[in-house]
Amino acid sequence: MNPYESQPARAFWRTAVAEPEPAAIGGVWTPKFAIGQDDPVLTAGSCFAARLGRGLIDHGMNFFDAEPPPPGLTRDERRARHFGEFSFRTGNIYTAAVLRQWLAWAFGHEKAPDTVWTGDGRCFDPYRPSVEPAGFASADDVFAAREETLAAIRRGVARARCLIFTLGLTEAWGDADGTVYPSCPGTVRGTFDDTRHTLRTFTFADVHRDLLDVFALARAVNPDLRFVLTVSPVPLTATAGTQHALVANTHAKSVLRSVAGQLAHEHDHVDYFPAYELIAGQPFRSGFYEPNLREVTAEGVEFVMGHFTSALRGPATAPVQERRAPRVKGGDVCDDAVLDYYGPR
Repeated sequence: MNPYESQPARAFWRTAVAEPEPAAIGGVWTPKFAIGQDDPVLTAGSCFAARLGRGLIDHGMNFFDAEPPPPGLTRDERRARHFGEFSFRTGNIYTAAVLRQWLAWAFGHEKAPDTVWTGDGRCFDPYRPSVEPAGFASADDVFAAREETLAAIRRGVARARCLIFTLGLTEAWGDADGTVYPSCPGTVRGTFDDTRHTLRTFTFADVHRDLLDVFALARAVNPDLRFVLTVSPVPLTATAGTQHALVANTHAKSVLRSVAGQLAHEHDHVDYFPAYELIAGQPFRSGFYEPNLREVTAEGVEFVMGHFTSALRGPATAPVQERRAPRVKGGDVCDDAVLDYYGPR
């Protein structure tokens, strides 16, 4: 007897990954805690997180929109002004540092800067430059709108059961005042200043620390709040570093996936959901990507949400399969290849 003899089919690469049709791969997630259909769920994170929020609604779950649009806006106006994209109108949050920053501002642990960017006679918020595409009439309007979002964060965190946060990048641009931007100044809005704007590449320790701060800030208000971490399968668009984009993306996703897994291992109130693996994993052969190999198709999002909601409903019972004699392929010199013998046939 050895430990592998009692392992289920999902523990073996052949039976769990290589042999099933991609659409039939299942059992990739066992939730650590329940999330009921009526439990308010917050979403925040990268652009992929916005797709998850709509997916929650489509699957009958309670996506908590803590900052609904004012009455009278058309659907296109709501979309253009980023209402309903996430639970708060923060815009995309690609890094743990930016999420920590928003929570620290919302709960009074740090003061939000009074910096405003201008262009074409309008004012823009440097910390969510694309949220109001036409800009604001004045700096006071920028700060008033930001305060509405900070109030929504306070309201949402206090009432929610779960926060799903999708980690996207490890690269970000910081300001000399210590704050972190969601995008590089001079791209979406603003003007790049190499005397005060610096590239930050967050390490495992940085991301781990920022997420611990996120948990502490949120649970100080709502001790029952749970967190589901995911990693965006959407690759970076460009790197400001010296690596090839492919290498830079692999490094970033590896760091984020490692941190998410580590925190899920360390804390009962944190879980990791494998959205990244379900889209970018080997068995799916990039089939859930658009031709640019970045954007995830609608079918891919539905595939992810199907796994998420079906796992919350409980695991299906799989038939017990018998074991056969070992099969060793010629040329396979990996010592661990023998473990395949102990898997079900």
